[in-house]
Amino acid sequence: MANLLDRIEYPNDIRSLTADELKQLATEIREEVISVVSEVGGHFASTLGAVELTLALHYVFNTPDDRIVWDTGHQAYAHKLICGRRSRLGTIRQLGGLSGFLSRDESEYDVFGAGHAGTSISAALGMVEAKTLEASSRKVIAVISDGGLSAGLTYEGLNQAGHLEKDLIVVLNDNAIFIDPRVGAVSSFLSKQFTTDVAVRLQKNLSVLLRTLPKGENLFHIARKVKDSFLGLVTPGFLFESLGFQYVGPIDGHNIEEMVTTLENVRKIERPTLVHVLTTKGKGYPPAEKDPVKFHAVTPFHVLTGKSKKDKGPIPTYTDIFGGSLTRLARENPKVVGITAAMGSGTGIDKLSREVPAQTYDVGIAEQHAVTFAAGMATEGFIPVVAIYSTFLQRGYDEILHDVCLQNLHVVFALDRGGLVGADGPTHHGVFDFAYMRAIPNIVIMAPKDENELQHMLKTAVEYSGPISLRYPRGEGCGVKLDAQMKKLEIGKAELLREGTDVVFAAIGQTVLPALRAAQDLAALGIDAAVVNARFVKPLDRDLFRNLLIRIPRLITVEDHTVVAGFGSALIEFLAEEGITGVEVKRLGVPDRFVTHGTQDELRKLCGFDKDAMTQAALQMVRRAKKKSREVWERGSA
Repeated sequence: MANLLDRIEYPNDIRSLTADELKQLATEIREEVISVVSEVGGHFASTLGAVELTLALHYVFNTPDDRIVWDTGHQAYAHKLICGRRSRLGTIRQLGGLSGFLSRDESEYDVFGAGHAGTSISAALGMVEAKTLEASSRKVIAVISDGGLSAGLTYEGLNQAGHLEKDLIVVLNDNAIFIDPRVGAVSSFLSKQFTTDVAVRLQKNLSVLLRTLPKGENLFHIARKVKDSFLGLVTPGFLFESLGFQYVGPIDGHNIEEMVTTLENVRKIERPTLVHVLTTKGKGYPPAEKDPVKFHAVTPFHVLTGKSKKDKGPIPTYTDIFGGSLTRLARENPKVVGITAAMGSGTGIDKLSREVPAQTYDVGIAEQHAVTFAAGMATEGFIPVVAIYSTFLQRGYDEILHDVCLQNLHVVFALDRGGLVGADGPTHHGVFDFAYMRAIPNIVIMAPKDENELQHMLKTAVEYSGPISLRYPRGEGCGVKLDAQMKKLEIGKAELLREGTDVVFAAIGQTVLPALRAAQDLAALGIDAAVVNARFVKPLDRDLFRNLLIRIPRLITVEDHTVVAGFGSALIEFLAEEGITGVEVKRLGVPDRFVTHGTQDELRKLCGFDKDAMTQAALQMVRRAKKKSREVWERGSA
């Protein structure tokens, strides 16, 4: 059989295909995705589950004039593949290659960029209002997963959409799982509904019953209402219809003929409509169907076995160390509880949930709620540890300020994926947390230089008495030996790791050890660099920095964070407050722009704060200082 995919470059190419050809194309797309992702890694199971849905949407709707707004991009590799990017799919999530998410810069078919769940309905409704004002006839479709239903923004969008009664189509891609197994009352509600086969059979049986009733318009109308009411009890329709949506479904998301027919009918409706589609995450690849959590996002793997091509190294990740340390602390103190937002495995909270489940909470994709929920527990004497990726905690900013810090409550924020995360790119880089937290009174902000210091900082945070944050990077630790006992660190106390006379490296978090290596390289060139492990962004160790910078007026700050309002900015503010003048300052970190995707090492080099960049910055600073001193001496001699 000829390869249909070779004939497909854009969605217009699929609209002349027969139903059987669409089925064949779905098979070929799965084979292509499996082939590519097994070699380069990436998001996997979600896309496999959404292949027929993707084809049906592009088959029925006239994209890109009709707008498809995908929630995040986990499910959209097939969309990329048939929207002009097949030849580049092998570059996905690599430096200079395709984004792993939707990107408006990448294609006109990516009408809204998103890497955080729950944005699709609000964005799509904005497009609906725009097309109304323009008197356009285009259709707008938001595709959201059942995981996205736990996000508060989703209901804000649904609420206004139902109120406006405009022509918006929402497709609920229900695959019964977030990244981790789904949680929450709405998820339980969806899970308890009848399966597609039962629902369809029930609808058919009730339709047959209606046709056997005696003729009569009133009787038929009453019977029809009874049918709709009964179906509402066994399907989620009444939830969405109460929000003003016409509910359609549930339908089999892998039956492409049914999908096409349903969407063609829905296209004719000119009011808010929700199409409930049931799919299987990982569809078509048995290992992913069996373990969709493991195969949500993958490194390169062997197709025949599903096993990773790269064995896990002997060095544990920061996430592993955090999860183990939190579990130890929770066992010691029943007041310690772990809270996460649909990221149990990603943050290490899953270890606590397995071993001390009564002290663990997963609130779903609801970061705002997670923070205020923690604040409520803190008022009752508990010690909540809120473990959320740095980039996702941005969504709970007002709650951090208003609900935690204003009341000076003891909530611990553990920010996983602090810094440049690599292949997930700009929507996931955790490079703004120092800045967005540093402006808030009462909070302590710290970052460990290695995994051993991480466990000590977590103990410090748990034994503190107010709002406190620690952030740590993605990936393996440094391989240092862990102390048997966790210890409490002195708040605001930095660590002078290396004395020096020519220049000062003030580093924070994972930039500390590279700064030490840069100092060693400089020593071979005759330059003596001091290295400070700052530990704390707020409060700073004012005594240490005052004494050091009065003596050595050359400072290079290094952080895996934006240089705008970050750690380096805090030190500049400190110098101004202290009235210390004449200090030359160079800030190394993430520049004031959104950084692309690539490996962490590639991006640190690109941003100019890897070891070599530190070495060069110090060389230039010291050479300028020596040149200036020589010029001053020469003028004095003259």
